[in-house]
Amino acid sequence: MLLLKSCRLWAIACLAASAPLWAGAADRPKVGLVLGGGGARGAAHIGVLEELERLRIPVDCVAGTSMGALIAGAWAAGMDPTTMRREMGKADWNDLFQDNPGYGDVNYRSKRLSQRYLPGSETGITELGAVTPPGVVSGQKIKLFFNQLVHADTGERNIELLPLPVSIIATDIGSGDRVVFRDGSLTLAMRASMSVPGLMAPLEYRGIKLVDGGLVDNLPVQEVRDRCGAQVVIAVNVGSPLLKSSDISGLLSISAQMVSILTEQNVTQSLAKLTPTDIYIKPNLDGLAASDFDRSGDAADRGRTAAQESAELLQSLSVDERSYAAWRKRWTPQSLPLQAVDAIEIAGLRTVNAAAVSRYVEQKVGESLDVSKLNRDLLRAYGDGYYERVDYTLVREGDRNVLRILPIEKSWGPDYLRLGVNLNSSLSGGSSFSVRTAYQKTWMNPLGAELLMSAELGSNTGIGVDFYQPLDPAQRYFVDAAASVRRESAALFKDDQRISEYRNNVARFDFSAGRNIGLVGQARLGWREERQEVKIETGVPLLPTDPLRISGLLATLELDQKNQLYISTSGWSARGTWFESAEHDYNRMTVALDGNYQIKDWVLGLRGSYAGSTHGSLPPQDLAKLGGFLNLSGFANDQLAGDKVSYVHMRAERIFGRMPLGLRGDLRVGLALEAGRVGEPLSEPNRTGVLNSAVIYVRGETPFGPAYLGLGRSSSGPINAYFFIGTP
Repeated sequence: MLLLKSCRLWAIACLAASAPLWAGAADRPKVGLVLGGGGARGAAHIGVLEELERLRIPVDCVAGTSMGALIAGAWAAGMDPTTMRREMGKADWNDLFQDNPGYGDVNYRSKRLSQRYLPGSETGITELGAVTPPGVVSGQKIKLFFNQLVHADTGERNIELLPLPVSIIATDIGSGDRVVFRDGSLTLAMRASMSVPGLMAPLEYRGIKLVDGGLVDNLPVQEVRDRCGAQVVIAVNVGSPLLKSSDISGLLSISAQMVSILTEQNVTQSLAKLTPTDIYIKPNLDGLAASDFDRSGDAADRGRTAAQESAELLQSLSVDERSYAAWRKRWTPQSLPLQAVDAIEIAGLRTVNAAAVSRYVEQKVGESLDVSKLNRDLLRAYGDGYYERVDYTLVREGDRNVLRILPIEKSWGPDYLRLGVNLNSSLSGGSSFSVRTAYQKTWMNPLGAELLMSAELGSNTGIGVDFYQPLDPAQRYFVDAAASVRRESAALFKDDQRISEYRNNVARFDFSAGRNIGLVGQARLGWREERQEVKIETGVPLLPTDPLRISGLLATLELDQKNQLYISTSGWSARGTWFESAEHDYNRMTVALDGNYQIKDWVLGLRGSYAGSTHGSLPPQDLAKLGGFLNLSGFANDQLAGDKVSYVHMRAERIFGRMPLGLRGDLRVGLALEAGRVGEPLSEPNRTGVLNSAVIYVRGETPFGPAYLGLGRSSSGPINAYFFIGTP
């Protein structure tokens, strides 16, 4: 490094003494620009480009790796540094590193599946055995963002057709070979170069699996010499320094350090290829981590400062305004108008019915491509859970513009193993836990039939099977048959003391026909057969132990427009059920409404519910219940039970933190005021009239599901504390 600095000083002195302002392109040296990888630190390249533009320095070719590939590709596709800075600053990088669409854009069945089983637990079951997904992130939103940067809405951008020669570096994860893209899809090359192993899934392209080019050539100096015969190389290094030994304490930090070691080794080799006439720029990015994408503006400023510090060297490459304008005209792609779509095709599907994708696409033939709506529609299709990614390309075939939708089915599907776990502890109710697993078979026929077999072990145990059969290709109508056997615990209370403990064995069969109401919810009408058998374990035998047989008509309406999987910041949900006994001796109605509204870092919420009969009385084994976190929190779980139960609460929550990059959700502290009433109580018979409770809590979403810690109290005496983590 000392030798490199000495050479730079010598070059500055020589160039300052002799180098003229180049009058034109003919007599100037060829310049190659090298943009290295470094995650979010790569936004510093934007500032360097701004300074090159200010100094009027033409470039003859550009090579980029990882984040440098993103900047190089967008720049070569015609995006100027000012626009690039703005677009990078506007991007919600935390959202871009989450593949799924917003919760409100996921179909209702997938919502319920994701709530019950951890999305990150999905494991494919194939002929080769169990196969896990190849990365935490598949890159769905990242790829659509690349399309936006290079204006893929005006047509597919191929590297070989760009006016400015571009090289993008990736790594063949199978062989370890360096792969250089000089032709083919620009956005796919950019996506491949940014595939950090373990974080973002490799990109399968041209028969090989590709990952981050930084593993083999993070600063591709030799590439620009080979690509355009560059006589002067401007190399911008934004790589992350190695961690100190004291900072390496876990598996993730060890993995990151291994990648950094490989990267630094090949960067050292690239630096050795620089000559005294080349220009090496290394911005001061201290305090900026590779994951600090929300600080892109800061990184760009530091990149510009670093380029300004090398201004004496850079100035020697400057040309006059006329020559620079001619260079820009030659090397800048022409802006193309938005194209009208003459045809829409769904291509590449093996198992999934094309109608399952086209049902989301609202683009009309004969109209100009609306990219924002198309991105939304493709994300909705991706949210069905069948694909590694859903992309698009606009291609010219003869005199037609064809919008080709490209869904890539999961290589580890279409059958999956899923997992859910939870741990629940309360001051008054002790602790409970459960481990839940399911085997899901999808696309058993062309209409998309699914079979879900589930089992649960822990405080409550059970097994179940659910067969779901859509009736039309767009899956608007369906029939569903579900059977389950469960063993559940129950208790009766008096004066806050458990007076009875029971085990209830429940066998249930439901058959229903229904309609999916867009992405909002479902409506069902069906028949239920159920058998319950209560057995007392300890205490006073107040519940009847004769087997209870229930059969009758069941209607449900479920709507969900919240914006997050478990703990929303805005939106609403509604659920209503009506069960009419076949003997007409009673019915059971339940209604629940919940809504949130966000004001800056505050979330205000309101929830109300009712459960009970409108004629006859609910069986003692099937009473409506209250008690538990945000369900009259001062009381134990299901402490209050009776024939007619109503409940309402108001809550206010303050967001004080957010989950790290790539993990959805926020962290909150909240306060809720609650009120409830139990008609004809069997459990806690002395608690009549309106009951109240207040609870203060901390909660958030974690990779293991929602988590909360709370303390509730009622003015009538009871106090309860709660801890929960897992899937509900």
